[in-house]
Amino acid sequence: MARVLITSELPPSATDPLAGHELVRQGTDVDAIVCQLTDRFDAATLGRYPELRVLATVSVGYDHIDVDAATAGGVAVCNTPGVLDETTADLAFGLIIAASRLFAVGEADLRGGRWTGFGLLDRLGRDVHGATLGIVGYGRIGRAVARRATGFGMTVLHHGRRPTGAPGFVDDLDELVARVDVLSLHVPLTDETRHLVDRRRLALMKPTAVLVNTSRGPVVDEEAVADALETGRLFAAGLDVYEREPAVHPRLLAAPRTVLLPHMGSASVATRTAMARLACDGVRAVLAGEIPANCLNPSVLNTK
Repeated sequence: MARVLITSELPPSATDPLAGHELVRQGTDVDAIVCQLTDRFDAATLGRYPELRVLATVSVGYDHIDVDAATAGGVAVCNTPGVLDETTADLAFGLIIAASRLFAVGEADLRGGRWTGFGLLDRLGRDVHGATLGIVGYGRIGRAVARRATGFGMTVLHHGRRPTGAPGFVDDLDELVARVDVLSLHVPLTDETRHLVDRRRLALMKPTAVLVNTSRGPVVDEEAVADALETGRLFAAGLDVYEREPAVHPRLLAAPRTVLLPHMGSASVATRTAMARLACDGVRAVLAGEIPANCLNPSVLNTK
């Protein structure tokens, strides 16, 4: 029986794959850890768990884990790809609609007593149907957003690290940014994608364009986005992630025409349960001597 550290509360039934193992909420003498994206595991942190064999995060992104350090220490790392694609795409497309049509502005006016009745020129947003959507990062979530866009008659363009062979691929990101009415980000956080949308790229966008980010906060330069919104160089923004979570840049909080959500892209009962269960099943597999499909560094297990 192995000892498995669970760093945060998980949905009911999620730990069923770990039946027969001892589940603990603290301690360093553990064989496995199930964590979430707010838990940071660098080389020093990993070094505090000398018996650790597997670390599983309840997230697709793993920028909070030093995978190279884990590999060097013989620790398998697992994530949760696939199970949250549709739910996150639902929220991303919801942000596209809400930001484009100024839902947050309208609700705030209503709740704040500023709505005095119908006005023909009040709270005029931008149409989503028939608009051009640019997707940056054409993986599972990006493609799921593209499928939703076709139902709204949108023209869908996309950009990725390498040609996809799919219709609508644009090799030059600057060109894509300049052409679209809505830009939706679906890339992992890496050194190359940090501040991918910066002041220069925001200046390339149409002043009528909408920016949506459901990937990772540091992919966007928040200060530059606030500037663009304040000066009218960007029409609206819908954000679910932030550079310094849970802190949100005060200028974003005050910026006009924004929809700001608290990192809830995968937040449905079914999806969060499936994510946690997949992470736990990755731990189960490694402890059983198997190589799970969701292992990020299977070479660690191939050598054992």
